[in-house]
Amino acid sequence: MKKIKIISKVLIALMLIFCVCYSALFVCAKYGSKIDIENSNSIYMYDTAGKSFYEGNNGTKKWIKLKDISKHLINATIYSEDKNFYNHPGFDIPRIIKSTIVNIKSKDLKEGASTITQQYARNLFLTFDKTWERKIKEAWYAFKLETQYSKDEILEGYLNTINYGNGILGIENAALYYFNKSAKDLNLAESTMLAGIPKSPNNYSPLNDETAAKKRQKQILQAMVNNGIISKKTMDDTLNVKLTYHGKKENLNLSTIMYYQDAVIRELGSLKIVSDNTIRQEGLKIYTSLDVEAQTKLEESIQTNLEGKGEMQVSAVMMYPNNGEIIALAGGKDYSKSQYNRAVQSKRQVGSTMKPLLYYAALENGLTASSTFLSKPTTFTLDNGLSYSPSNYGNIYPNDDITMALAISYSDNIYAIKTHLFLGQDTLVKYSKKMGITSKLEANASLPLGTNELSITEFVTSYATIANTGYSVNGHLIRKVEDGNGDVIYEYNNKKEKILNKSYTYILSELLANTYDVSLTSYTAPTCASIAPKLTKKYAVKSGTTDYDLWTVGYNPDIVVGVWTGYDDNRKLSNKEYKYSKNIWADAIESYLRDKKQSWYEKPDNVVGVLTDVQTGEVATNESKLKKILYYIKGTEPSYVNKTNKKKKTTTKKATNN
Repeated sequence: MKKIKIISKVLIALMLIFCVCYSALFVCAKYGSKIDIENSNSIYMYDTAGKSFYEGNNGTKKWIKLKDISKHLINATIYSEDKNFYNHPGFDIPRIIKSTIVNIKSKDLKEGASTITQQYARNLFLTFDKTWERKIKEAWYAFKLETQYSKDEILEGYLNTINYGNGILGIENAALYYFNKSAKDLNLAESTMLAGIPKSPNNYSPLNDETAAKKRQKQILQAMVNNGIISKKTMDDTLNVKLTYHGKKENLNLSTIMYYQDAVIRELGSLKIVSDNTIRQEGLKIYTSLDVEAQTKLEESIQTNLEGKGEMQVSAVMMYPNNGEIIALAGGKDYSKSQYNRAVQSKRQVGSTMKPLLYYAALENGLTASSTFLSKPTTFTLDNGLSYSPSNYGNIYPNDDITMALAISYSDNIYAIKTHLFLGQDTLVKYSKKMGITSKLEANASLPLGTNELSITEFVTSYATIANTGYSVNGHLIRKVEDGNGDVIYEYNNKKEKILNKSYTYILSELLANTYDVSLTSYTAPTCASIAPKLTKKYAVKSGTTDYDLWTVGYNPDIVVGVWTGYDDNRKLSNKEYKYSKNIWADAIESYLRDKKQSWYEKPDNVVGVLTDVQTGEVATNESKLKKILYYIKGTEPSYVNKTNKKKKTTTKKATNN
């Protein structure tokens, strides 16, 4: 009996403590700062012309009242997402207990029990990271919503901000996008199709996978039958309704622009200038570097070249070299089908597109366009005693000395490795860091062949350093950020530091312009010869291939464009697929610059051009088969020599001048 009294007292005490704690929380939630659900988390993004291209969450202009939303859609949402919505205090306790037990057993947070209120709280204020901290915050915001607003107000806010796939936020936007009608006019078939999308916007959008979307629609209809909302016959009739999809936005119907928006949000987070409280209470205006024309041209070039190419993916960046502004970005073929943003989340081996960084270092350390190395099948014995046997693409070799100019045009791997070892393996690492590579690089023999993995944004930034004649740049998307009151809380400061020599960047740019010069065809062809017919202006460009990655990066003084194509699962590429990155690059840069004047670099005073025999590196003669004006620092250019001294002058002096 005594034990029963003690247990009873303990239970009463616990109940009192619970009541006191709950009352305190209720008072804090009810009378604390009120959540402004119609203005919270309003994020507006503007392009370079000052036009809004993104209005996130409550920034949408399509906020509508609950009474103006189809009853079919409301019922479909409630009975598929949270059938106890009107009865629980913000959390469904039985579901939470069940999911907690499952998560503890699995040592993961895969099992969810979020109510509509919790989902709304997360959409308004929080990230989607599956952490205990996020779940606790989500619960607090949900509790505040429940104490400060009615159930109808919460449901209205949820339906106006939820993600309906394809970059569409809010039910009115979704109704217009998918069916070209207002949300109040949605029928049962349309409503149940839309209600199924938020559970997994990528998988259940009917424009992405109609089969999966129909299965989800059937689940929702069955839930409505189980809860007495519709009859079984109505369900069967609804499933037989053939839906026609509109699939167009009112403005900027670009399938890649959400990748740009996503990258902006990621950059905003990395700047660490905005608190959750600022976004929640005031909203943000983000002024970006987006050039809608450039984004359109980039997307068109991707669609033209990759349409019907199955699972092959792409990432691409267009950047102003003078200030590092990223004016267009694509992290995949179509955001509606894959939200994985390869432009900012992925790192891939860059292949031979790494070589220009090596050759800049070579020029600055005494080599010239005429410097020669013997290119033939070679096994290198390294300092650590290991051997390394690289090969040229297609196992094509001149089995003779070739110049740097020809090695760049043909992307000769043996020449590159010899240059790399000649300079010292740390040299390329040092220069790469100087030119904007932030990823860790290993000073190994294969580095100039692009065996390290880099992101396309940092890699294009390194090319921009060459393209702007040697000034450091920082690739970025955000120009300025203002709070909801119009106060500037961040503005990009374009600080330039001279880190490369203008004369050598000029010489390198001229050498890279030879990669599509078909007149230099000999035992093999320049690597970008296939796109030469597409190019109407002069560019410095380099392509690179690995078994799994295809790269093309190139520039002129106005723009730098980088393109990667390949498969997410590192599937081996076939020879016929090697053309895609080059063609996307050529189409994008040409279409963007089509109406702009030819632009190239002014030759520095200490640089001279010499008509050179590109095979030997000597001054060209009538007998020379490959002739080209190559550029040199004054005093390092070739001069006429007689035949008896010819070999010595071109193979020894030039290659060892350090």
